[in-house]
Amino acid sequence: MLAIGERAPDFALPDQDGREQRLSQLLNGQALILYFYPADFTPGCTKEACDLRDLHTQILSAGLRVVGVSPQPPESHRRFRDQHGLPFTLLSDVDKIAIKAFDVDGPLGIGVRRATFLLDPQRQIIDAVLADLRISRHQEFVERAIAARESRSA
Repeated sequence: MLAIGERAPDFALPDQDGREQRLSQLLNGQALILYFYPADFTPGCTKEACDLRDLHTQILSAGLRVVGVSPQPPESHRRFRDQHGLPFTLLSDVDKIAIKAFDVDGPLGIGVRRATFLLDPQRQIIDAVLADLRISRHQEFVERAIAARESRSA
């Protein structure tokens, strides 16, 4: 897993609508919560995505954006997004380009580690969490990021 203080690699992947998205463009002068998850429609990944959906207004109010990455194709992401009312972008990393670049590929190249990164507008990793099974740690991570941003602007 990439470490805090490292610069995140730029990459381009298709979103849920098949449009290519580049990390540097997604940042667009804002900090970004970039999370990697194993698969659409699994219980843990659905809980994580819905937790982020429920925090989305607070995420935006804190000047943050959120983007998810997993190896399913765009069509799966579109169905997942529609079914659960997810208001954020999901990127399709079928060839594991970003997954490998962020060093969150699963053991022996199988699957994807559940990891969340907080990136500044210059792609610097401000904070990160790796918790494969403790999904609530990712929600807590995002809540801390929101609180830190809000206290900075107060």
